[in-house]
Amino acid sequence: MKTIHNESKHNESKRVQSKVQSRPLIAMIIIVGGLAALFLGITLSISLGAVNIHFRTVWEAVFHFNPDSSQHQVVRQIRLPRALAGAIVGAAFAVAGCIMQGITRNPLASPDLIGLNAGSAFALAVCFSFFPGMSFHSIIMFSFAGAALGTGIVYGISSISRGGPTPIRLTLAGAAVSALLLSFSQGLSIYFHTAQNISFWYAGGLGGTDWGIIKMISPWIAAGLVGSLVLSRSITIMSLGDDIAASLGQRTTLVRAASAILVLVLGGAAVAAVGPVGFIGLVIPHIARLLVGVDYKWSIPCSAVLGALLLVFADIGARVINAPYETPVGAITALIGVPFFLYLARKEK
Repeated sequence: MKTIHNESKHNESKRVQSKVQSRPLIAMIIIVGGLAALFLGITLSISLGAVNIHFRTVWEAVFHFNPDSSQHQVVRQIRLPRALAGAIVGAAFAVAGCIMQGITRNPLASPDLIGLNAGSAFALAVCFSFFPGMSFHSIIMFSFAGAALGTGIVYGISSISRGGPTPIRLTLAGAAVSALLLSFSQGLSIYFHTAQNISFWYAGGLGGTDWGIIKMISPWIAAGLVGSLVLSRSITIMSLGDDIAASLGQRTTLVRAASAILVLVLGGAAVAAVGPVGFIGLVIPHIARLLVGVDYKWSIPCSAVLGALLLVFADIGARVINAPYETPVGAITALIGVPFFLYLARKEK
């Protein structure tokens, strides 16, 4: 009997491997080429701004810092942390969306569409309104709690009807809950006179990011990225369906719980740093899977690199489009994400 069970499990494993498309060579090209492009993007991000700084000066400021030079100070204290934050946060949003789409098998799942961003934004509005002197570490904790609140409400509402949380129910519930929570957030900011301080943050932006913020969010996001790679095989199996995952011995409840924690850590830290920047977690995972297949061992790192690239270059566009004024980076990502969302919604019917 045990031999028959092992043989059945082996056959099921072979069937899963045949379903999982993987293009490791393309994935390696994307990762290596993407990192090179990311280095270029970070260099451009540091160089471009209200006052352009020559590449040579950027190099000297990074590797041969002169504290008496005003341009070196601008590079080190303002532009370099901003560019690095864009890369870190872009990777976090993209990987969070990748995990969500894999675990839920919902092509429309992303942090901004299922209430995570709005919940985190609401929690931060509460912080700014009632606890204005709160430390950034405490703000991140509030952001995690708000992310869990928003996501929990959306999944709770979409699960009430027969058939469970289908993609369309999740999307509709996410839109309604996000609108409600953002309305509460704006109401609090107006009543407590914090609207001017956080209005740009709501639109999403990297302005004002400093080394302190990077030091606070980097350990959380790094832990989330490493955890997602550790769970990548389980996420790949879960993306093929609960029946197949159970037949291969996956503890589906445990994998879902661990994945949910990773999404909350990645999304909550990212929103706390730059605000509810939308559509990165929706668009990038689809592009990654299209290029490298549905093996999450490759699609997760590719999503991280492509997400970092998107936010870094979107931030460059935000500063160049209407220079010397700054356009919210959330508006740039929305210009890319909304048409893609409409295309995806039509494709998935």
